[in-house]
Amino acid sequence: MNGIPRGYDEKYVQFLHHFNVTRDYFECHEVMEELWMEEGRSLLCQGLLQIAVGLYHYRNDNVSGAIKLLQGGIAKLSPYPADVWGIDLGKLLGDARQYLGKLEQLGQSPFDFYDLNISILDTELAAMVDRVIAE
Repeated sequence: MNGIPRGYDEKYVQFLHHFNVTRDYFECHEVMEELWMEEGRSLLCQGLLQIAVGLYHYRNDNVSGAIKLLQGGIAKLSPYPADVWGIDLGKLLGDARQYLGKLEQLGQSPFDFYDLNISILDTELAAMVDRVIAE
């Protein structure tokens, strides 16, 4: 169910870099879609991809697309442990649920787009993401 072992696939590292550093959610989609195909269409990959694409849609004023993608991502990620693939998935899920709740109430309580972060728990993975930043 968890696929990627320690050592981490370069596409996963790039996904985290784009998600947390460049905030390029379109590139998140590009690299994670490749990994998703390689990993046998893993629901974990797909869920992470959908969270990123949900943010991309809201940044581009597509509220219904953002809601749909965040709902799908949350549903796919919910069965996984809080600590998986070196990240704090539990925190990401909590943050995504809060974002979704705000989107669902957007008509009554407008809010500006803001980025989410994926907390990296594994120091090896954090070092790999830092190396992408340095390149």
